[in-house]
Amino acid sequence: MTMRLLTTCRPLGWLFACFIGSFFLFSCGKQQTLQGIFSQPRTPHEAYARKLRQSGLDETALGRDWLTAADRALRDSLVVTLPFRETGIFRAEQAFAASYRYAVRQGEKINITLTVEPATADVHVFLDAFELDPSNARLRPLASADTTARSFSYVAEDDRQHLLRVQPELLRTARFTIRIQRAPSLAFPVQGKSDAAAGSFWGADRDNGARRHEGVDIFAKKGTPVVAAAPGMITRVGDTPRGGLVVWLADATHHQHLYYAHLSKQLVQPGQLVHIGDTLGLVGNTGNARTTPAHLHFGIYRTGGAVDPFPFVRRADKEPAAPRTPAERLGEWVRLTGARTALQAAPTDHKQRTAALPKNTPLLVVGATAEWLRVQAPSGKLGYVPAKAVASEAMRREALATTADLLSSPAASAAPLDTLPANTRVAVLGEWSGYRLVRNAAGRVGWLRMG
Repeated sequence: MTMRLLTTCRPLGWLFACFIGSFFLFSCGKQQTLQGIFSQPRTPHEAYARKLRQSGLDETALGRDWLTAADRALRDSLVVTLPFRETGIFRAEQAFAASYRYAVRQGEKINITLTVEPATADVHVFLDAFELDPSNARLRPLASADTTARSFSYVAEDDRQHLLRVQPELLRTARFTIRIQRAPSLAFPVQGKSDAAAGSFWGADRDNGARRHEGVDIFAKKGTPVVAAAPGMITRVGDTPRGGLVVWLADATHHQHLYYAHLSKQLVQPGQLVHIGDTLGLVGNTGNARTTPAHLHFGIYRTGGAVDPFPFVRRADKEPAAPRTPAERLGEWVRLTGARTALQAAPTDHKQRTAALPKNTPLLVVGATAEWLRVQAPSGKLGYVPAKAVASEAMRREALATTADLLSSPAASAAPLDTLPANTRVAVLGEWSGYRLVRNAAGRVGWLRMG
């Protein structure tokens, strides 16, 4: 960067004087601070946050809420299992960010897709994927996009927890659907077969427990073509006591070496360049596989040694099931119908140690999966409840005995939204911690003190 500045700008003496005098660099007539040069935003989300700060919007309530929501989403992610699909909603009057944490295996390709409804909505939604470092719980950025490119993919480099944050720009209303799915990062190495043909996996005992299987065995008829799972160069073709007829393929794209063993015939030479699907040899049972059915031993070697190849070639996830809950329910209040219902951190029946909510607790629906609703409790906590555990109809309708303030939240310090006169008829949507959530005839929703 320094050399480019010196060769494209004014003479060095002038530049040095300006640097000493004001700590600014004048690059082709554009004034930039040193901090600006070395702290350019790396993602669309960071660029948008920077614009908020530069324009002073971070000093407004909505701007602060947007930045706070972005940070909170990284700390309070919900746990999901892949493949995953959820439909959610964001509204112009409230800053919104959602985050999902999911486990990945080394070698899996993670495909993330976002759709926004209506499709004509003029809105940017920022997508940011992170890797959680188990040694220090820090997040390392992996990939980012916004709705100018509504999908992206990346390959997992380790067995880790990953996190995806979804956040729209301010003052926009729309529904969104997010999909997170796994796919293989390599083509399948045996022609006409899939991972269903794998019969012996990573870590299985070998030589009476003296060693472990460092690959996966894919069974096929003798003579079945073995093909390049990635483009690259053949680095070695040989015959070894354990592997028999073997082929090594350098996969420069993914910085690894692919190992094909027990072949009945080799059809490539060292130094040969190959493309995905090119035939490298034929399935056999040479080497120490002489007494076994014909199969390919497929291995992957990276810096540090062999790794489990199965996630690299596993079949792609099926399309996740669509939510059964009508999209119109998103953004609406529902109430729990069961006596004690737990607010789960993940959309799963696995029982977690979490406090249960009482019957008739009102919940704001902010998302929906196939069988679950992502909701916000009156306390502000997010989580999942079964879609079958809630009702959308009001508990009852009543007339207020006295004048009452309609509050923005169930708290004594909450700001009043309106004052409802005595005899105002309201629909009671739920009750929680000494407050009831009501809707008046005009459709306005707020909280009233009970008693």
